[in-house]
Formats: sequence, structure tokens, C-alpha cells
Amino acid sequence: MPKSDIHPEWYPDAKVYCNGEVVMTIGSTLPELRVDVWSGNHPFYTGTQRIIDTEGQVERFMRKLDARRSHLETQAAKEEEASEVSDEVSIAELDLGKRAVASLEAAGITTVGQAVAKIEANEDELLDLAGFGRKSLIDLKKGLRALGFELPATTAGGATAEE
Repeated sequence: MPKSDIHPEWYPDAKVYCNGEVVMTIGSTLPELRVDVWSGNHPFYTGTQRIIDTEGQVERFMRKLDARRSHLETQAAKEEEASEVSDEVSIAELDLGKRAVASLEAAGITTVGQAVAKIEANEDELLDLAGFGRKSLIDLKKGLRALGFELPATTAGGATAEE
């Protein structure tokens, strides 16, 4: 025997509305139900469902893959061009300070090739030049690396460069 006043009121003819019109009646605990989609207007049940273009997905993927490959090839070509820098480029083109450039020129180092050779031989000799300190050496190495030169990774005394 059910207890009284603990169950919600039952509406055997509750109306279901979709887009402002009654689409069916059902039994419910609410007198009216409002829905956005029902079987009468759902694309799957009405047969108007669009088929997803699975065939074109592979072609789109391949186009993206080819675009990526061509981009990587272009980047590799640019890097190769950068690595073919002449050793005869002037030190003045490295955007070093005037004082550092003057110190290098006074020591007879006027091209990047000469600077690379001096760094590879013994960079302590560069630090011994008047007006050329650690900051100038770091800037020189950054400029040379930007041009594509590979330099040893140590500074004076064998410590790792903090660039």
C-alpha cells in the first residue's frame, strides 16, 4: 500500500512540445515537456543525415604532409645557404662595439675567418687584447654562430660558455 503525499503528481496525458507545436502525448510527472529535437525532426530518423566525407580526409592529410615536407626542405636550403658564408666577411659587419672592432683590427684580425682561427687556436689571446674582454668575446661568438660558423663551446680556462 503506497504512502500518501510522497509521490509526485502523475499526468497521463502530458504534452510534448517541439518548436512550439505538440508532437506527442506521454505519461509524465510534468504537465508539459519542451524539447529541441525529437524523432520526427532528427536527421538520423528522417533520412536527411549528411554522410561525412571520409574519402577526402586522406587527401587533405596528404596535402598537409606534402606542405610540411616542402617547408622543411625550404628551411634546410636556407640553413645550407647560411653555412656557406665566406671567411672573408669583415669583422665590422658582426655588430660588435667600436672598441672591440678597433682592438681586433689593431691585432690584425679583420675577417671572420681570422677570428674563427684565433678562437679555435686559443681564445685567451683574444682576451689579452686591450679593449677586448669577455663580453666582446661572447658577442663575437654569437655573431659568428649566427653566420653559421661552428665554434668550440668553451671559454678561457675551459669553462662552458654562458651565452
